[in-house]
Amino acid sequence: MSKSPPTSIDATHALLAEADYIAERSLATALYLSLAMKRPLFLEGEAGVGKTEIAKVVAKVLDRDLLRLQCYEGLDIAQAAYEWNYSRQMIEIRMAEAEGVKSREGLAQDIFSERFLVRRPLLRALEGSNGPPVLLIDELDRTDEPFEAYLLEVLSDWQITIPELGTIHAEEPPIVVITSNRTREIHDAVKRRCFYHWVDYPDAARELEILRRKAPQAADGLSKEVVAFVQRLRAIDLFKLPGVAETIDWANCLVALDRIALDPETVNNTLGVLLKYQDDIEKVAGEEAARLVNEAKSAAAAA
Repeated sequence: MSKSPPTSIDATHALLAEADYIAERSLATALYLSLAMKRPLFLEGEAGVGKTEIAKVVAKVLDRDLLRLQCYEGLDIAQAAYEWNYSRQMIEIRMAEAEGVKSREGLAQDIFSERFLVRRPLLRALEGSNGPPVLLIDELDRTDEPFEAYLLEVLSDWQITIPELGTIHAEEPPIVVITSNRTREIHDAVKRRCFYHWVDYPDAARELEILRRKAPQAADGLSKEVVAFVQRLRAIDLFKLPGVAETIDWANCLVALDRIALDPETVNNTLGVLLKYQDDIEKVAGEEAARLVNEAKSAAAAA
């Protein structure tokens, strides 16, 4: 049985915290308004800052189905909304021809019925067989602009038009979360239909709280040093800064290595957990890593 959305910003913030998602109040406000006014939530920000996780958490705490549409270049209606089961249609045609019992018009009407329709995430989200689900449209910036144009009908009127069947309306709109890593600009027409929020890297206090929940096996001193190190690492001019996901992964890796504090050797050997480009690793490894470790230890001791 699905649960009702929270009735205030404070309740939204608390609900996220119950699911170990430590959100800033502005994000909780945007999410509350999105749920209360049944508008899509458009989350933009760097990779690894927790945009996708929002949809997963909302689905979990409200006990809703999660439908994920992972976007990519060349994504089309057949993969996003619906397509016809052509192999079954061909079998039906062959059987009808062999039996000779259907007219051409009757056959066409039969093979373009719902039993031959393959439902993809967008259509399934509108039909909501188990109640309004959470629809995650992940990394919309990876798609082409024509797909954005197709989304407008869905986001504006909560409907999909299938030429052979007609228009399918949602009895109740799904909860929609759209994410973008901003590799390109999303058209204003899509953004206008959504509530927008930029998800930034967390400050040290919030990142430490996230780490305590997501990597509870890490010693508190180690967690403080990890956060202080990563916060300083993000101040360096790197091609790809580490996100919260990398911070959590790194802390868990250090626990797996039985470390209770940072040391330059371990940091150099595990930089590939934080940084995903060799040029970035080369820029940090060695003396720079040792400097960051010393600064992180001092900051953690003073905290």
